[in-house]
Amino acid sequence: MIPGGGQPDMQQLLQQAQKMQQDLAAAQQELAETPIEGSSGGGLVTATVTGTGELKGLVIDPKAVDPEDTETLADLVLAAVRDATGAAQELQQQKLGPLAQGLGGMPGMPF
Repeated sequence: MIPGGGQPDMQQLLQQAQKMQQDLAAAQQELAETPIEGSSGGGLVTATVTGTGELKGLVIDPKAVDPEDTETLADLVLAAVRDATGAAQELQQQKLGPLAQGLGGMPGMPF
């Protein structure tokens, strides 16, 4: 019989899991604090979201405001928010993807 039964060191596995969870929490905090801009209409509308996708700001150039055509303005706002949110999702994948994959391979982790 092999000493230790050939089992991985549980203490070491737990330490690795804790470190990955800490890294994941740090990456999530960094995302929450990272501003990402998206725009539409050649810059007529600019949306700012956090790396987690929370809308933080919206800038509308006065040239985009036509009281007779609010639908176009609404479309520009939606497009700018989607642009910013899409960029935030890409950043999330870059920051969290490798960490989540690492945790996913560990038994008992909720990912």
